[in-house]
Amino acid sequence: MQTSNRLFDDLAKVASGAFNTLSGLREEIETRVRERVERMAADLDLVTREEFDAVRAMAAKARAAQEELEGKLARLEAELEELKKARTAGKRSKAETGKDRDGGEATES
Repeated sequence: MQTSNRLFDDLAKVASGAFNTLSGLREEIETRVRERVERMAADLDLVTREEFDAVRAMAAKARAAQEELEGKLARLEAELEELKKARTAGKRSKAETGKDRDGGEATES
């Protein structure tokens, strides 16, 4: 009976040693794979998350500024069109009456 226990103890020690060896091997493989992935990422010239977020914020700000400028441009174009219409209407009324505001003859420019 003693021999049987000793055999199991020896088998347990061998299994434990094999497990520790495999565990160390697993850690070594993980380290090598991690190094290789990091090297590949560096070769691809990838940006960090912080850099990406900074550029994203700049793009959002630029887009907002562009939309604001588009709105201003549309308002200015509408205002210019109104001024052109008013000027054309003023010329027509002068031409129809034949006199300018001062009472003189209307001249076209």
